[in-house]
Amino acid sequence: MLKELEQIARDAGAAIMEIYNSDDFDVQLKGDDSPLTKADLAAHRVIVDGLSQLNEQYPILSEESADISWDKRQQWQRYWLVDPLDGTKEFIKRNGEFTVNIALIENGEPVMGVVYAPVLDAMYVGDRDNGATLNDTPIQVEQNTPETLRIVGSRSHASQETTDWLEQLGKPYEMVPMGSSLKICLVAGGKADIYPRLGPTSEWDTAAAHAVLNAAGGSITTVDGEPLRYNQKDSFLNPYFIAR
Repeated sequence: MLKELEQIARDAGAAIMEIYNSDDFDVQLKGDDSPLTKADLAAHRVIVDGLSQLNEQYPILSEESADISWDKRQQWQRYWLVDPLDGTKEFIKRNGEFTVNIALIENGEPVMGVVYAPVLDAMYVGDRDNGATLNDTPIQVEQNTPETLRIVGSRSHASQETTDWLEQLGKPYEMVPMGSSLKICLVAGGKADIYPRLGPTSEWDTAAAHAVLNAAGGSITTVDGEPLRYNQKDSFLNPYFIAR
């Protein structure tokens, strides 16, 4: 099924790139003032159609079709959690740091995920039973703690809480700026050591990259040290977390 997921992500990436290379993003604002473009909706349609054709059928929760009641969702044991275009602000800026995210959630845990960055042609894949890869090459988290920590941070969502947390590390560090779920993927690939997210995110923002990180030997926990879990509450908002 992973190869089928990769192809669905590539097809969604192609739909995004068709709009990315045009002059008409048709940017709108959603209720939380986050941007929505034609590319988000085009990728959503491609992904939902592709997942609907797989042999194994599970419910689909996408950022662009999230109007599903908690009463219904809490009965799900397995489901697809999708962000058709993660990093819409990076898409609008045309810096290439946006992704297609597809994750399989099982009992609150992301057990399989693909993260595809179409501009970079970077396909991250994570599977609980088979490890993590970048463009079919195995990846893993950095095994040794460096003298200077590489802290990956958001290009578009800096927070004072993050700055305060970094000052309490007690070690020298350097910042590695990156957009979208690629931040978590950098940790998975050993290109960064820690990604502290002390600001708002939604479950679809993190799930696919979380699966990649888990498969690469890393983890995401809340600031209290509890594993980050999915579909455990009415809200889609994640608590603050640390990926390492």
